[in-house]
Amino acid sequence: MSIAIVTGSAGLVGSAAATLFAERGFDIVGIDNDMRAYFFGPQASTSWNTQQLHQRLGKAYRHHAIDIRDAEAINRLFEQLGRDIGAVIHTAAQPSHDWAASEPATDFSVNANGTLNLLEATRRHCPTAPFVFTSTNKVYGDTPNLLPLVETETRWELDPSHAYHARGIDESMSIDQTRHSLFGVSKVAADVMVQEYGRYFDMPTVSFRGGCLTGPSHSGAQMHGFLAYLMRCALTGTPYTVLGYKGKQVRDNIHAADLVEAFWHYVQAPRPGQVYNMGGGRRSNISMREAIAACQELTSRPMNWSYQDQARIGDHIWYISDTSLFESHYPGWRPRHDMASTLAEIHDGLKKRL
Repeated sequence: MSIAIVTGSAGLVGSAAATLFAERGFDIVGIDNDMRAYFFGPQASTSWNTQQLHQRLGKAYRHHAIDIRDAEAINRLFEQLGRDIGAVIHTAAQPSHDWAASEPATDFSVNANGTLNLLEATRRHCPTAPFVFTSTNKVYGDTPNLLPLVETETRWELDPSHAYHARGIDESMSIDQTRHSLFGVSKVAADVMVQEYGRYFDMPTVSFRGGCLTGPSHSGAQMHGFLAYLMRCALTGTPYTVLGYKGKQVRDNIHAADLVEAFWHYVQAPRPGQVYNMGGGRRSNISMREAIAACQELTSRPMNWSYQDQARIGDHIWYISDTSLFESHYPGWRPRHDMASTLAEIHDGLKKRL
């Protein structure tokens, strides 16, 4: 039976990918050493999700607590599995641009060097296996903040006359001459390397430049996973601080299940060196103020939140992904979740865990 290697297998996207690919006939080899607990503290540990994967998938799931920065360990595992590897789903990362500034070398070694280790192991031992990389919209830096924005009562919105208004930001936006954050830089390095292995070595590689990735399996923390963390604060009464832009900054949010469905479609018909913007798009987006209101409605209680005028460095004021390129290449893909259903799932999942 074909094997899917999933890095970050206990994380939000990794666990969703492991579950979907197992349901569709793959044996799963998960790689996850719970560095999320190191990044964001014990509350963000993904160990609970590793246990759930073992329970849910049984013998179809094998776990390896390998650090993706360990090139020798990664190479040994890939060498053992060899041509049985049918797909590599790389979701492991240091995901916070705030945290990256505290340990730039760790951030770069995980995001850039770790990705290179996986690409090289794939090239050596299973070069025909589709390699799916979870990139980020932060590769565009703060260029989206130069778009003509209009302030409304609850959100910033793009000027209706702009070409991006109808569907969002497409892949033509430049990644140069912008402030990325150190996290953005490490992900740019990985993103471009994934492309290059596809173009130079003709390997089936793809970078999915995600907007906000979310869902009930997210171990949300203050510095990453804003919807899951916001809902946790709403349920527990923990104070939440909104940073900058009058709390009207807008993000599109894609449910992890819809994202890994896109992964599946790519694996079935890969295109070497491809790049796709991937997010909730116009069908699933929300501002911070709107998200607070939605959390209060779901929990039936007011949130304990405050506002600071200083925005995070390089933070986007408005970002909505245009997914039309992916949809044109894979017309069978359609997302099943909107903003309301995603928030409801996050609420219900957290209530059970808490």
